[in-house]
Amino acid sequence: MLYKFKSQAAADVLMLQPRAEEILAIIGKHAGPTGIITVAQAGPAVAALKAEINRREALRKAQPPAPHDDDGDHGSKEDGVTLRARAMPFIQLLEISSAAGKDVVWGV
Repeated sequence: MLYKFKSQAAADVLMLQPRAEEILAIIGKHAGPTGIITVAQAGPAVAALKAEINRREALRKAQPPAPHDDDGDHGSKEDGVTLRARAMPFIQLLEISSAAGKDVVWGV
């Protein structure tokens, strides 16, 4: 499933279901087929996302580097895309929408 986050103040942000649900969980929203992030909720949502980004980056810095496998794959077992990279368009959507006094919705 694809989530399409919309606002009257900015361009749409598209996310695949697993990543959208992860971000919605971080900001305390139910990942249903429809939803809304009001202007009043946008600030705390941005703060929660930034706090989680900082927490994950601190954990990553504190971990020793993993030894490389002999199979030539020097990346992690994950897809290598950080929460910061995935969440930044969504954070920008929330910030722009909030500044313009517009809610962010999905599924409507």
